[in-house]
Parts: sequence; structure tokens; C-alpha cells
Amino acid sequence: MIDAESFVIVEWTAEASRVGQRVAGLHVHHEDDEAWYVLEGRLGFQIGAEERIAEAGEMVLARRGVPHTWWNAHAAPTRYLIIMTPRIHDLIEVLHDGSRSDFAAVFQEHASELLA
Repeated sequence: MIDAESFVIVEWTAEASRVGQRVAGLHVHHEDDEAWYVLEGRLGFQIGAEERIAEAGEMVLARRGVPHTWWNAHAAPTRYLIIMTPRIHDLIEVLHDGSRSDFAAVFQEHASELLA
């Protein structure tokens, strides 16, 4: 059974000015799955050894233990949902609040690893 405390859904936009640039460095979550649902535009993904483009209406899943990253693959802004565990959400919040620059340690504190 999944309850409301098992996942967090956040809408994000990847700006057109960052086409082809990774939104996040290659990383792995050792204990958590993460998914994306593309609302508008296209996102590129590397999930393990596979690279793919997800169009609007498609969903991509990165299982725990599988290295992954993503980028805007569209010449305009791309809107998408990230479906994640509270632990991944907390990781993202810490990375974006500007209070820390020891990113490898932040990932490790959240059962994850920054690979590149």
C-alpha cells in the first residue's frame, strides 16, 4: 500500500536556455526509486547505460541502484513532474537552498551518490 507520505510530486520547468545541459549530475539513489512525467516538451534521460528522449505524455522510471541523469531535449521550456520519495525531495531541497557546497556528502546523507 502507498500512502501520502510515501511520495512527493513536484512540477518543474527545464529552461530552453539549458537545452542539452544536465539538470542534475549523474547520480544514484541506493534506496529510492524516482520517476518523471513529461507535461510539455521533451526530456532526455540516461538511465543506466540507456539514453532516451521522453515526449509529453510519457513517464520514465529510475529504479533504486541505477545511475541516472536528465536534461531538456527541447528548444523551448519543458514542464515535467518529478515523483519521488520524501528522502529524495529533502536531498533536492538541501542542494537548492544554497547552504551547502559539499554535494557528495549531501548525497551520501540521503542514501545516494553523486557520480559525475
